[in-house]
Amino acid sequence: MNLEGYPTAPVPSQERGNDGFSGQPAVQYTAVNITAEPPSDYIIWSLCCFVYCNPFCLGLAALIHSIKARDRKVAGDLEGAKQYGSTARTLNIWATVIASITFLILIILFTTKH
Repeated sequence: MNLEGYPTAPVPSQERGNDGFSGQPAVQYTAVNITAEPPSDYIIWSLCCFVYCNPFCLGLAALIHSIKARDRKVAGDLEGAKQYGSTARTLNIWATVIASITFLILIILFTTKH
């Protein structure tokens, strides 16, 4: 009953959930997918080692492993690509070091020759 003595009808509630009518802000979630950086395949370095310095066929082996790493990366096998890429990097390092030492020795021999 109200103040005048008349019966009152129930008032419908304004609360409708999280759509802004209940006084609380609507909650929105944003999902962020962070993908890991794909492993390197060292294909350019392998090509340079194969063409310019190929001691003990290390440049060829590095090139083969680089191609396998790229194939695995395209196929979605990131762990296999990482392993082949690591092997290609190691072979490239060895080929570069051996070729550099050989080139340095040749320069020393030719400059000291009488």
